[in-house]
Amino acid sequence: MNHQTRLQALSAFLKAQRAKVQPQSVGLPDGVRRRTPGLRREEVAQLAGVSTTWYTWLEQGRDIRVSASVLDCIATAMRLTVDERKYLYALAMETSPGAGVSKEEPYQISPSLAKILQELKYCPTIISDRRCQIVGWNKAAAHVFLDFEQIPPEQRNMIRLLFTRKEFQRLAVNWEHFASGFLAIFRAYYGQYVDDEWYESFLVEMKSVHPDFNRLWEDSKVSSAPEVVLEFRHGKAGKMLFELTSLQVHGNTDLRCSIYTPAPDSPTELKLKQLMEREQPSA
Repeated sequence: MNHQTRLQALSAFLKAQRAKVQPQSVGLPDGVRRRTPGLRREEVAQLAGVSTTWYTWLEQGRDIRVSASVLDCIATAMRLTVDERKYLYALAMETSPGAGVSKEEPYQISPSLAKILQELKYCPTIISDRRCQIVGWNKAAAHVFLDFEQIPPEQRNMIRLLFTRKEFQRLAVNWEHFASGFLAIFRAYYGQYVDDEWYESFLVEMKSVHPDFNRLWEDSKVSSAPEVVLEFRHGKAGKMLFELTSLQVHGNTDLRCSIYTPAPDSPTELKLKQLMEREQPSA
């Protein structure tokens, strides 16, 4: 992401976050003359203790000097989460813990990680890299989602598959909620690896091809590990409830485990067992 693109991303983020904050939630009167949702620029500036002109320049994406302390005041005024704060700092201060990482580094599933995948027999699990490229999965994931083995490796991007494969769109009862969770993760990576131009190219491609992506991306949150409950309508197993837990794999690689645990007090695990037994190839 070049310098100007970074500033444009910062501008879009600040505008979107400002629109989400209800005046009454920060002790301001709702008023009767508000033509747009959320806070006004001057109100953000007031809450953050900065001048309206300075904040306006920041939100417009002008090339101005910022400090961590001032950004912290703005983040507090906008009620940003920890992940949203990290995203703000990465865009505004041109610093990123992911800077300098090779753009095409190969990812290998270690034997220990492969063993974990195998042991999570009835918990569909997907391992993806920092670009949401799927690099590993277990049999349960192949049964619930789709057989990733049949997809060419270069096309195994979770974000792209969500918008191109009808299997995913039919599976989730609330597909937008399902997709938004992955977009929140993707946005967190986007802020962390702001120096990798691949992200901007990917976003341009997705926005031009998939109108739904553009809309959901503009509304997406920032979260490195969203925990959500998902309801699936599987074509062969029927209603299934899963709790998604996203875990970071520590080490030299930046991998993530997305584990779908059958919801307790639901027949989901039994249905998954029966599904896998029925579709198990005969000897």
